[in-house]
Amino acid sequence: MTKKDRDYDVSIVGYGPVAAASALFLARRGFRISIHERSTVPLDLPRAVLLDGESARAFLSIGLSKDIEALVQPYREGDALWFTDSKRNKLFGIDTAGHAGHNGWRDVAMFDQPELEAFLRGEIAKEDSIDVFLGEEATAIRDTGTQIELDLRNLESGTSRTGTARYLLGCDGASSFVRRTLGIPWTSLGYDQDWLVIDIVVEDPDFLPIETMQVCDPDRLTTYVCVKDPNRRWEFQLKPGETREEMVKPEAIGALLESWLPKEAYSIRRAVVYQFHAATAERWRKGRVLIAGDAAHQTPPFLGQGLNTGLRDAFNLAWKLGLVLDGRCDDVLLDSYFDERDAHARTLVDGACDIGKLMETLAAREAGLPEPHPGWAPMLDVSEGRVSVPIQGGVLNESQRAEGIPIGEPLRQPQVRSRGKDEAPTRLDEWAGPGFALLGRSDADLELDAEATAIAERLGLRSVALDTLEVAEGSLDRVFDEKRGALLRPDRYLFGVVDDETDASALVRALAEKIAFRS
Repeated sequence: MTKKDRDYDVSIVGYGPVAAASALFLARRGFRISIHERSTVPLDLPRAVLLDGESARAFLSIGLSKDIEALVQPYREGDALWFTDSKRNKLFGIDTAGHAGHNGWRDVAMFDQPELEAFLRGEIAKEDSIDVFLGEEATAIRDTGTQIELDLRNLESGTSRTGTARYLLGCDGASSFVRRTLGIPWTSLGYDQDWLVIDIVVEDPDFLPIETMQVCDPDRLTTYVCVKDPNRRWEFQLKPGETREEMVKPEAIGALLESWLPKEAYSIRRAVVYQFHAATAERWRKGRVLIAGDAAHQTPPFLGQGLNTGLRDAFNLAWKLGLVLDGRCDDVLLDSYFDERDAHARTLVDGACDIGKLMETLAAREAGLPEPHPGWAPMLDVSEGRVSVPIQGGVLNESQRAEGIPIGEPLRQPQVRSRGKDEAPTRLDEWAGPGFALLGRSDADLELDAEATAIAERLGLRSVALDTLEVAEGSLDRVFDEKRGALLRPDRYLFGVVDDETDASALVRALAEKIAFRS
């Protein structure tokens, strides 16, 4: 049997970083994956540039955290995010902390997307359970009710074939063939503007400011991003009447950058006009077909959350698909993918639009003009550089969402070690394992009855008594200040807590009901 004749658990259309991460998250759970990509070479363009702590945390579950850390820009003294006036005078902003944040990693870490993609593809090449078909486009999708039939055409030879899989995942970008084939419409979230994006390689990184700036210039809104050395990025809003063709000419680029650095100090890596677009798909699932990443949502880049949102999609869907594929849960669990991720993504897209509105408002104030968004107020918490967006529904014990209990938020992750032992500390997730985890103050808080024990064993739930550990760096989550225990999902969001009303056994049974567990 050739690999083209194999049946797969999941076929993926597209081969960007969200597709690659999805494949790895699933393959390392023991499933067979196929990837189908029209292009025969990676797109060597520096698109996404920021990796947040939650995305880095996801890679820990498959043993790649140290590799990901090695890919990001080390902290630079003075790294910060500022809003400025037209003269680049600081209005307000935040320092980008060099220490680990809530998720156990820095929350603002710059990277280069071609390097990340090359690394992920290298990891995929090591996996016998992942087959990659380059130069092959999907032409039709049929859901038989028990499997997906995917018609494929080789772009070089013109030959066609049909592959099969139990599920199909569309990670094929903003113009997604999969989304269009499913007939899923877009919902516009009200931000459509053309911006020129310029990426350069600078001879001396110290020549330019270390601070990332949102320059609120009434003449032209501008974003300067101090990305991974020796690269730098600008985004310039186009004015009425300016065309894509004229704005990417060397003389136009030179005029825009001349107040920042001389022409001889850099080389242009990329210059392209994009429409910054805010939208989400109205559905992310139809039967056995699902979509993720840019196929499901698009955002202006102001928060740096485009790729991070897609990686959250990949991780959320991978653990749920895993439970369905191996028969531990009914596939109604997959409905929670849209319920959780759509609202989460919309909040982040709206937050990015808020940054654009804030820039417009500050520019209007400087120019003495009426504010363009009267009564507007930002809705997203970006305090301390962390994008804080809890899940509002889905696989959560929502009855406990009261009195400040952080149900639906990632659990804080410190570095810990065995109490009283002289050993190197590790992140709490490494003690909790890659699946469901029950963390309690002591063994007594983790006790399960026979029914809950059977559920826990089938789910591979790991129990951790925190009194056997000591914190070496950071702090335990505030939930343990008042609650005896916490039940974590594989993506480290808090499902529920052990308290006076709900013991560990009741919490495990509540989880089983929420995930449509098959006993």
